[in-house]
Amino acid sequence: MSGALDDEGEAPRLTVIVVTAMKHVVILGAGFAGLELTTRFSESLAGEVRTTLLDQNDSFSFGFSKLDILFGRKSTADILLHYRDIAKEGVEFRQERVVSIDPEKRQVTTDAASYDADILVVALGADYDFAATPGFEEGGVEYYSVAGAERMRDVLSNFDSGKILIGILGHPFKCPPAPFEGALLLHDHFVERGVRDSVEIRMVGPMAAPVPITKELSESILDALTERDIEYVPNQHVVELDTRNNEARFKSGISISYDLFVGIPVHRVPQVVESCGLAIDGWVPVEKANLATRFPCVYALGDVTGLPMAKAGVFAEAAARVVADDIAARLRGDVLQQPYEGAGSCYIEFGGGMVGKVEANFFGGPTPTARLVGPSRELAADKVAFASTRRERWFES
Repeated sequence: MSGALDDEGEAPRLTVIVVTAMKHVVILGAGFAGLELTTRFSESLAGEVRTTLLDQNDSFSFGFSKLDILFGRKSTADILLHYRDIAKEGVEFRQERVVSIDPEKRQVTTDAASYDADILVVALGADYDFAATPGFEEGGVEYYSVAGAERMRDVLSNFDSGKILIGILGHPFKCPPAPFEGALLLHDHFVERGVRDSVEIRMVGPMAAPVPITKELSESILDALTERDIEYVPNQHVVELDTRNNEARFKSGISISYDLFVGIPVHRVPQVVESCGLAIDGWVPVEKANLATRFPCVYALGDVTGLPMAKAGVFAEAAARVVADDIAARLRGDVLQQPYEGAGSCYIEFGGGMVGKVEANFFGGPTPTARLVGPSRELAADKVAFASTRRERWFES
């Protein structure tokens, strides 16, 4: 039960968890949300719950570490944090692929086993739908995945002149500053190679502004792009790549030519989430206060949800803390004291060793807010510390 009220002034749905024995919590997905949640359970509920953490991958990486791969600052091996290193009391990690979910019965089937959960947490994130934009798979590159960053790194090594078009192919997408961060770092990359005057960098997106929730933040990003001779074309949705003629075709009917197309792929819920009935209108609806779904004792958090806010790891991490508190309160017959506010900070590299921090809060006030702090070299060190503290917290006993 949550003590917070929803937009209509009514309390969120109440699920009473009766403690009769140690509860089994099954968490699907070991990203920011899953890792923070398992850590919280180990810290405060190890004697009351046993936790099974499932993920099809063998390791975790921070989203911004793909940029390290893209620009050759680190190898793939450098950025991976292996789940085998998780050693938390009451937590068992299993590398398995989820093939079906029954949210009513809280049953999960993987490619290796089946699980019955007293409490089920769905934190499987968003998948990339490359096929949603015809021509993109064969005619474009991306840096939102590790494999994509590796491939784009290799392509860039041989790119000395021509037109680069960066297209945001759908909305919402993870980490709203990331496409613009990539453009700023591409500028630095070509400056360092002495070929910037031979490379045109242009951006297009379906949004009216880079970060629509605040005019000031969007203006800061646009100013940084303009200073580097990078154009952002708003309100243009790429629907197809004509790979024969190297043209991006837009919903508006216009086309823009390119020599290298960099795409931010369309995001969607994983197929297993869609097919089980959790998703409505593309994403999983949840109670804003405590991330509970319409199914008793089933939560969803992170990128998989349909909350009207940005998708980013820091927001998933904050949501995990609220879910942990809500579950602990229910187990003990109490109520959640602090509802989810959708608050968090994202880093954005501006190049030249300068880093800014976007501080956002989506539900803590009457309207969403966001502001840019920096950029500065001090925030570059802050970003390193951010990754270090989470690595220690999630992977070291």
